[in-house]
Amino acid sequence: MLTGIDPLLSGDLLRLLDHMGHNDTLLVTDAHYPSHAMGVPVIDLAVPSPEAVRAVRTVLPVNMYAGPSVTLMTPEPGTGEEVQAEIQEAAAARADRIAWIDRFDFYDRGREVFAVLRTLETRKYGCVMLRKGVVGDDDA
Repeated sequence: MLTGIDPLLSGDLLRLLDHMGHNDTLLVTDAHYPSHAMGVPVIDLAVPSPEAVRAVRTVLPVNMYAGPSVTLMTPEPGTGEEVQAEIQEAAAARADRIAWIDRFDFYDRGREVFAVLRTLETRKYGCVMLRKGVVGDDDA
């Protein structure tokens, strides 16, 4: 056990996050997402998506340069707003660094991520992409 590290962050997950470089993307998925079809490493975390994002953000800065830091899937009206609001809060990124994209575009981009963190989130639209930034940048 390490001090100062969120206990949700396993050694395998910490190693994966450490191996990511600037601008690499972590895809945090809900239980519905075809995580293993992305063809990249998948780590399971038995918590809801917002809790996983909160834990990851304790050690992972988000990108503050070109492009969005946080990308969410545009939900159908009346669906997903609650979980997405929780994810946005957990991601702790500036509003101007958050983007929403169509579901099928989200799936296409999912094939380009560095790795997937699959959660037990059962609410629809509980997925988010986090682009890794540079340690030391103001990423709030």
